[in-house]
Amino acid sequence: MKTLNNHTLIYDNECPMCSIYSKGFTKCGMLDEHGREAFSEMSFKNKSVIDFNRAKNEIALVDHSKNEVVYGLDSLLVIIGNSFPVLERIARIQPLYWFFRKLYSFVSYNRKQIIPSNKEYTDQSCVPEFNVKYRVGYIAFVVFFSSYVLSIFTTKLGLHLDQNFPREFIICLGQIAWQSLFLKTYLKDKIWDYVGNMMTVSLIGTILLLPALLINASPVFYIIYFGIVVSVMLLEHWRRCKILRLNAFPTISWIIYRTVVLITLLECLKFI
Repeated sequence: MKTLNNHTLIYDNECPMCSIYSKGFTKCGMLDEHGREAFSEMSFKNKSVIDFNRAKNEIALVDHSKNEVVYGLDSLLVIIGNSFPVLERIARIQPLYWFFRKLYSFVSYNRKQIIPSNKEYTDQSCVPEFNVKYRVGYIAFVVFFSSYVLSIFTTKLGLHLDQNFPREFIICLGQIAWQSLFLKTYLKDKIWDYVGNMMTVSLIGTILLLPALLINASPVFYIIYFGIVVSVMLLEHWRRCKILRLNAFPTISWIIYRTVVLITLLECLKFI
């Protein structure tokens, strides 16, 4: 790999994803061993040249030789392009460049909901601004993806349920509405953070269901497997609530909704 010298990547050290890929750049030699610096431990020199608030939203790359800074996707493309110029040129072709920028922002603005941190946030923490467009986009993505996978998985449970995307879509939306309605007063300004984390729990559960769709097994296997996945989701929901400094109320409400949906479906099956 060709090393990009005289550059420092200012990464979010409270974000596991950011820590992993920035460390990967130094490990493979794309940046020198001092080519990255934690946002929370930033030197005065680097802090004086970057846009502090923008760097919370988009990872900053400082070019010390020119005293210039690039942000977000451009930071990554400069690093990658130094070793793989063709890849950078391809990525900068429209509409690919537009798509990758949107994808980067989609992940960056939701990264604290995808993988939350146990640390207390302050004004100096690398926490992205709340962007309603990307948060709603993340929620919509998970709802559609989960609804589609669940509509297929439920046909394997032996409950005589047909593949019904609208049914699962309504159930997923109902979960959001239920939690938001009953917890709005309690959650207050944490409501968007909570819903984002709840969507990640749903996404984790959906991904865990995918391997089971690749095999043919008995309904008993799928019911047991589904129970295990729901248990994992419950534990993850509880863990994330603790990170958000919330009590057991959201988890209890989450369980009640799931129970109500299950009972309703079973009652409906009696008339089929």
